[in-house]
Amino acid sequence: MAAVTFAGATRVYPGADRPAVDALDLEVGDGEFLVLVGPSGCGKSTSLRMLAGLEDVDGGRIRIGDRDVTDVRPKDRDIAMVFQNYALYPHMTVAENMGFALTIAKRSKAEIATRIAEAARILDLTEYLDRKPRALSGGQRQRVAMGRAIVREPSVFCMDEPLSNLDAKLRVSTRTQIASLQRRLAVTTVYVTHDQVEAMTMGDRVAVLDKGVLQQVAAPRELYDRPANAFVAGFIGSPAMNLAELPVVDGSVAFGAPRTIPGIPAPGPSVLVGVRPEDLRAVPAGTGLAVRVEVVEELGSDAYLYGTAEGRTIVARTDPRDPPARGDVVHLAPDLDRVHLFDPETGARL
Repeated sequence: MAAVTFAGATRVYPGADRPAVDALDLEVGDGEFLVLVGPSGCGKSTSLRMLAGLEDVDGGRIRIGDRDVTDVRPKDRDIAMVFQNYALYPHMTVAENMGFALTIAKRSKAEIATRIAEAARILDLTEYLDRKPRALSGGQRQRVAMGRAIVREPSVFCMDEPLSNLDAKLRVSTRTQIASLQRRLAVTTVYVTHDQVEAMTMGDRVAVLDKGVLQQVAAPRELYDRPANAFVAGFIGSPAMNLAELPVVDGSVAFGAPRTIPGIPAPGPSVLVGVRPEDLRAVPAGTGLAVRVEVVEELGSDAYLYGTAEGRTIVARTDPRDPPARGDVVHLAPDLDRVHLFDPETGARL
């Protein structure tokens, strides 16, 4: 096991007008499960591939433990990679797939068999060791890919969107298995996903990237409660935070009438106000913000209304057992203790 350090790590693809990863400074603790998350093209997979040695590092350094691995070949980095598409050999059995790297490394048959048996036990694959991948479900194939990584006993696991090919129900159960397994093995893990729900439920810490730049790295709860900027605020959370630029008058902003948010430390004439859907409350008619309901998303235990007010889209959690109907007008006001304020020019938290 070992810590991972990105020190100003940069990757610029030929012909690109900006770096795919721009001076990434990030430390992953020994045994930590860190998730890299962000929209498509943000640089998360490139960062992982730089760590694995599959992408060149054009600037800065990468260390695994005390070793500078920036120019070390992938096979010599002591990492194991789990890919999005499983990457199993179709002509090999489960056992042969799991032990292939050890066979190439010329480990003894006894050691290979012992490691495969232990990994199969951990992953509940013992009864499938003689099957070929085509005889397995998607979830079982992903567990085989995990087993192939586990038997190598690496210093670092690199996982590149390993659940993206699974159906929704299987994703939920498999992500729980992966998180539990990582904690049992205590192996440093860097996990890439575009799914912020996956990131929030799996990681010890989450690093949010946008356009190759690290926006914030923190524990999931801190990311949710204190986003460092408007991008993180809008990206983390499902449904996303409501964001609206409002004028500042005498140190306060109006959120509907006569509801006022006081004490605004705005650097200019306006401020970007953020309110999460669950922090909007129904208030009597004539107060708060009048929202015309366009859609109600009923999820069983939860319900969310999507509406318009003053030309903006508003999302709010509502009573799942008594939701409003389409076309209704509801009046909403924010919990003033849970309002987020951002600089409208830079996006930085105020």
